[in-house]
Amino acid sequence: MSMRRGVGLAAFDNRQRAAQHYSDLGTSILSTHISELSEQLRTFQAALTKFAESHSNEIRSDPVFRSEFVKMCAAIGVDPLASSAANKKSGSFWAELLGNDVNDFFFELAVRIIELCRRTRDENGGLMLVDDVRAYINSLSPNRPPVSHEDIVRAVNSLAPLGHGFEIVKLASKEFIRSVPQEMSKDQAVAIEATQAMGYISIPILRDNLGWETARSITVLDDLVAAGLVWVDDQAKPKEYWTPSWIKQV
Repeated sequence: MSMRRGVGLAAFDNRQRAAQHYSDLGTSILSTHISELSEQLRTFQAALTKFAESHSNEIRSDPVFRSEFVKMCAAIGVDPLASSAANKKSGSFWAELLGNDVNDFFFELAVRIIELCRRTRDENGGLMLVDDVRAYINSLSPNRPPVSHEDIVRAVNSLAPLGHGFEIVKLASKEFIRSVPQEMSKDQAVAIEATQAMGYISIPILRDNLGWETARSITVLDDLVAAGLVWVDDQAKPKEYWTPSWIKQV
């Protein structure tokens, strides 16, 4: 009986040693993989740095090239606009590679977007198509390299640390810059999306296409008018509620 008990204890001890051995082996393999991946990442970052230095002019002047470069950065987890917390003197990744002028490009663009949105807020209620902003900014500086849709979006996103007030929202598959802090209700967002078909909506349109009761439609439209997101055409029968961007095209 005692011998059986001894054999059982020995077998248990062997299993413990085997389990510890496999645990140590797994830790060693994981550590090796992490080391290899870290080395590969450093190699890729070095290649990306060399690429950026060799093509700095194209990155500065060509919006398509700049967009593709940012996508490469994002693929390895590098945020071109994020400041380097580890080394404040060196600044952001772009500033290190390409000079402060490229890094400042997006912040300068963000300032121009803020100025435009604030100047036109009474006309559009603080909601502007990204493409309209891009076209307007490019028209002001025809001799400068053009900014792209992606440049505008990236510049607006760089304002996120400042808190609520400027953000990109998607309505009816189109991207808008919203420069007002209040959130749109679901009904308001649906109504704005409906304006993208013909530029306007009306109580019958909301009733026939969305099945909304008259009271619900009036409430939503009144809120949109109060926010400046739509303008009323009182001469139309029934009343039509137009988005400012479409009014300029008519």
